[in-house]
Amino acid sequence: MRGLSSFLKTSRGYYCRRSYGVLTGQQHTSSDSKQYDGRLYPSHIPTSSVQKAVLALGSGVVALKNPYRHDMVAVLGETTGHQALIKLRNRMRNDPEGCTILKERPRIRLSTLDLTRMSALPDGTLGREYLHFLEENRVTPDSRADVKFVDDEELAYVMQRYREVHDLLHTLLNMPTNMLGEVVVKLFEAAQTGLPMCFLGAMLGPLRLSVSRLQLLVQSLGPWALQNGGRARCVLSMYYERRWEQNLDKLRHELNIEPPPVNLISSIKNTYSNS
Repeated sequence: MRGLSSFLKTSRGYYCRRSYGVLTGQQHTSSDSKQYDGRLYPSHIPTSSVQKAVLALGSGVVALKNPYRHDMVAVLGETTGHQALIKLRNRMRNDPEGCTILKERPRIRLSTLDLTRMSALPDGTLGREYLHFLEENRVTPDSRADVKFVDDEELAYVMQRYREVHDLLHTLLNMPTNMLGEVVVKLFEAAQTGLPMCFLGAMLGPLRLSVSRLQLLVQSLGPWALQNGGRARCVLSMYYERRWEQNLDKLRHELNIEPPPVNLISSIKNTYSNS
């Protein structure tokens, strides 16, 4: 995979019937686009169909061997998800809130979060529970890689938005970051987004589960994730940055997401407290 690694190290879309924009959310003109030297957005790496196929194959092999190689999982998602991204973009366009997101291009980064304000919110609000999730699991939204191989700047933003709301989905679904929790979230995402990468992760993740957790997934959490992912409102069409003060249960109801049949987070805490 040396060739794939070295390649990765090298480095217009409809806009809700409005104007074009770059991944950062800033609108650009034809003169602005010239500064990208053939790229559609700052992190873009133009690739041919053959190159995308090679990247998809190589990243898929590495991701199969090591699901924690998030860089390879990201490449696989970008090189195989074109049609799914188009459908997601269209769903966002047809939703008033989603259309606003496509227009304004918000980013979920530490630099855009008011951590002081969020930490002062009451327990049970989206902002406080999301911040608690980040603290509890020692994760940061800044760990999400920038999109590189999507050859449409609006679709690239849709992919970026998908990545940056992933931790919010953990919060909404009340799922931990262990393998079982990740598989449940991937099943939900597969039903929601149709991204091939999500289906692959949902199929391969269970191979790393213990018998008891696999049984829990098959009999309970898996069907719940698929059912809720398929019927829920498009999770990319929620302007979470304007909803930090909203009660989390009310947001779940608005999204048409039922509580999980098993509280994995409480189970994990009870296991640690009894050990």
